[in-house]
Amino acid sequence: MKIHRNRPPLPRLVSRKGQFTLNIVKLGVPRLHFADLYHRLLTLSWPQFFMLICLCYILTNSLFALAYLAGGDCIANARPGSFKDAFYFSVQTMATIGYGAMYPRTEYANTIVASEAFFGLWGVAMVTGLAFSRFSRPTARVIFSRVAVIAPFNGVPTLMYRAGNQRFNQILEAQQRATLIRDEVTLEGVFMRRFYDLQLMRSQSPIFALSWTVMHAIDESSPLYQLTAKDLIEQQAEIVITLTGIDDTVSQTIHARHSFVASEIMWNKRFVDIIDRQPDGSLVVDYTLFDDVKPVE
Repeated sequence: MKIHRNRPPLPRLVSRKGQFTLNIVKLGVPRLHFADLYHRLLTLSWPQFFMLICLCYILTNSLFALAYLAGGDCIANARPGSFKDAFYFSVQTMATIGYGAMYPRTEYANTIVASEAFFGLWGVAMVTGLAFSRFSRPTARVIFSRVAVIAPFNGVPTLMYRAGNQRFNQILEAQQRATLIRDEVTLEGVFMRRFYDLQLMRSQSPIFALSWTVMHAIDESSPLYQLTAKDLIEQQAEIVITLTGIDDTVSQTIHARHSFVASEIMWNKRFVDIIDRQPDGSLVVDYTLFDDVKPVE
């Protein structure tokens, strides 16, 4: 029986600016660009969104301008056959500006104007709704350390990583979850990408305001027990982190995600302390040391 051990590296889950991306091609699955248009418009970047709106605006006014030109000299005070005048008249009609210099003077032009005015109202409502939906989406400004470390804690090897709240507010009822993902081959020779939940020492926090060092004890019950750095690399291991909570400013649920591959897990290292108490009792959090580690003494 053939065992598939030489597999190409699987796509990695990466967190960038609060977004979690997975570069993968799904064969046989329709892209649903138009069937799922609303979701597609929400996931576009802001430059792409503005570019799309501008292109639609120019294209729509150009089509209505051609419709006016098809009716002959149907716009008063417009130069006959002038696409430029018809385009600007379309802009005035769609935006309900109505300067009065140009106006429809035939039944055909009035029909096009009525259709364009209705389309303009509908278009403004749609764009306004999309812009509001994009602005109102709750986002988390949570950062994670660039690396995770494994070091003794109370005599037990412990996996640790950091999370920090970049905003000057609080995340209420914050919860974190860590999952180990690695390659495995069953006794029957079937290749699988297996998921194992990691039991965290403290997975919940009523208030998450500054920094949070999350720990997982590598004992007999841990999926990482007796594994080495070489084992994690051979298994293409990855630790996926998810964080959810309620932003106390907008009272909405927010989430953040991150992942650590085997090469980003440092052994026999521990994080440098970033919280310092001042003589007046205030706390100072030095985020310039957020990713710094030091050898285990």
